[in-house]
Amino acid sequence: MLEKVSRDAVIEIDIRSGVELPSIREEITLHTADGLTLLGELALPVGKEPIATLLTLHPLPTHGGFMDSHILRKLANRLPALTGVAVLRFNTRGTTSPRGTSDGEFDGGVAERFDLDAALAFLESRGLPNIWLLGWSFGTELALKYGYDKNVRGAILLSPPLHRTSEEELRNWNGTNKPVIAIVPEFDDYLVPEAAVERFEPLQGAQIVAIDDAKHLWVGENATKSVIDEVVRVVAPEFFPLPTHYRG
Repeated sequence: MLEKVSRDAVIEIDIRSGVELPSIREEITLHTADGLTLLGELALPVGKEPIATLLTLHPLPTHGGFMDSHILRKLANRLPALTGVAVLRFNTRGTTSPRGTSDGEFDGGVAERFDLDAALAFLESRGLPNIWLLGWSFGTELALKYGYDKNVRGAILLSPPLHRTSEEELRNWNGTNKPVIAIVPEFDDYLVPEAAVERFEPLQGAQIVAIDDAKHLWVGENATKSVIDEVVRVVAPEFFPLPTHYRG
């Protein structure tokens, strides 16, 4: 519901679905070490410096994943205004969204390591603080395989399938002092919470957060708010849980 009774009245917005709260949106390009140009968007808080930064990695592009996959879009729509967290979204190689198509072809998570490197280099060039990797499904594989030795605070994994990540790659995180938090829906299609506890054993200290009544795609506002709240609990705990209304 949106109400405005005078020029100076407070606007109150129900935070649901595709509501986009105030932020500074910048269309960006990333340049990979193997010569590709990737397309993305950076969302920043208005009128203040960000307190942390999410580098998001989208689900499998061969199954419809892209930078606008709904949880990533909603993170960008909500977090800059509600928490002061900046959000970078981009299309990995060969991936298309309304922003356009990134150069190259899908490489099954191999050459995509250059895409992650390019996104991280961009954020570092901007001096953005406290960078966290946030992957969803296929994006969790990229975070786990290639993020352990990067200049990041840690990794947040939404619906990790662990299809492409080896036990050795999980062990690479041991001793890095970088937390890994897996947010796993109760009814996930690939890895339910109980199985996730066992599969993540090689990664010492991995945190498994189970979300009741949710599925792999986090459909519905209840699931959406639950998973976004858990992200906020990690990167900006002083704002947990997020409100259901915005006043501005």
